[in-house]
Amino acid sequence: MDYRTFYEKITPVRAEIGLIEGEPMKKHTTFQIGGPAEIFVQPRSLGAFLTVFTAARATGAPLTVVGRGSNLLVSDAGVEGIVLCTCGINGVRVEGNHIRAEAGATLAQVAQAALHAGLTGAEFAAGIPGTVGGGVFMNAGAYDGQLADLVTQSVYLDETGASRVLRGEEHRFGYRMSAYKEHPDWVVMEAEFALQPGDPAQIRAKMDDFARRRREKQPLNYPSAGSTFKRPEGYFAGRLIEDAGLKGASVGGAQVSEKHAGFVINQGNATCADVAGLIAHIQQTVYEKFGVRLECEVRRIGS
Repeated sequence: MDYRTFYEKITPVRAEIGLIEGEPMKKHTTFQIGGPAEIFVQPRSLGAFLTVFTAARATGAPLTVVGRGSNLLVSDAGVEGIVLCTCGINGVRVEGNHIRAEAGATLAQVAQAALHAGLTGAEFAAGIPGTVGGGVFMNAGAYDGQLADLVTQSVYLDETGASRVLRGEEHRFGYRMSAYKEHPDWVVMEAEFALQPGDPAQIRAKMDDFARRRREKQPLNYPSAGSTFKRPEGYFAGRLIEDAGLKGASVGGAQVSEKHAGFVINQGNATCADVAGLIAHIQQTVYEKFGVRLECEVRRIGS
């Protein structure tokens, strides 16, 4: 595809963006897997992001918006078109009992801002590696907490590039689900979180407890995308996988973690094909043994 028009349209903000052709996506995913993005762009201001977004849409080329890549499995062949990263748009501000955070801010930043402001409710988010945009998109959660409990409104760009707002129940949050999953052309730009006043010492203690539990139970020393499967109703994915005898099972460089069977990890040289093959093997084996269909939580992108 001829991108000359795209480059012309982004000329006014060229100093405000990082742009690399053929950028390996393994540098931008927590799995550390993924082939090259045809064009990878990371704006460092909201204005630059909007300019790039509009220019990219005008090309008609495939456009993929990503954050920190904490829930992505990217094809070994890479990603066609333009990959637009939100990580440079990461402002967080406290307004009374509310926190407003831009899409590229990490959920850990939100939790830390809440701690410093003496606000409780976001402790569970401190160890979630993703961004606000991705977190709202999938209603991220941990330790019986979820963003659906906190998000009061979000600002997004619709399929035309117009700025719009979702409020309250308009998000249609469910387990790892939101209205944004139903409208993949929408891009979260900002979210507002409602919290409650709390004791900073107790907030810190709760965050420390969650961090300790993560270190003890999760394979944090290996690249992964977190929990690989959604929790099937009435079961725990990790327990089913372990009971199926799959703990430690591997395909190429991908392995079912021996520390927590709910995690597929990259032992250092895994490919997307390795991970996809292991996921399929897990799903088939668990279904054959227990009649339970495991739904993958990780989003796959690319050719």
